[in-house]
Amino acid sequence: MDNKDTAHSHLLSFLNAIPPVDFWCVYGSTLHSTDPGKSTMVDYILGVSDPLQWHSENLKMNADHYASWMVLLGGAKLITNIADKLGVGVHFNPYVTWNDKMLKYGVVRMHDLIQDILNWERFYLSGRLQKPVNMLVDNLDIETINSVNLRAAMSAALLLLLPKFTEEDLYAKICSLSYMGDVRMLFAEDRNKVKKIVQGQFDLFQSMYKPFLEEYEGLWLTSDSLAHIFPSSNC
Repeated sequence: MDNKDTAHSHLLSFLNAIPPVDFWCVYGSTLHSTDPGKSTMVDYILGVSDPLQWHSENLKMNADHYASWMVLLGGAKLITNIADKLGVGVHFNPYVTWNDKMLKYGVVRMHDLIQDILNWERFYLSGRLQKPVNMLVDNLDIETINSVNLRAAMSAALLLLLPKFTEEDLYAKICSLSYMGDVRMLFAEDRNKVKKIVQGQFDLFQSMYKPFLEEYEGLWLTSDSLAHIFPSSNC
């Protein structure tokens, strides 16, 4: 078994330690890490039909995943209410230790996930899914539904770009959409974060967006705009 298979097996092993989910993806630096022993936070998004029921079950299995004050003051009901009424519909459990790895996972209602993908209602998870992810569980075919989100992200990026741009410029603009208005980018985040994400996962961005980019070829983009992406374009 090679490093990638080992890493994949490690990710899937966590599934047996939590209640069933309808959607599960991993995102972030783990996507291009081939060293399962590397000390890197593994980031998950979990989609479930009923967060209240899911958290109730998970508290019985993994109470140590949650902040102690949440467990003591209200349990699953408090956790769900905070996510729905004060947050963006997602509850995160960070700094979870599993098999000598550090995990962070967010739990979202499947209905809310789909609405955000289709309508950008909160533009939170839809923004994350505009960047490369690895979908490990996809019972409701979110990968297909997300094509609406990817096409919309590309359309928005093309409207914001200068007339001439490179393929990397395009992916950087798409990646930056979800950070617009994020005050953390002013002082807490690396100013080069977007550039590092795109350069580190360029091939993944390309596999995600090249089919949609080809749809635009010959429609309304000029040959100058596409010069660095489709060198042989005759549009």
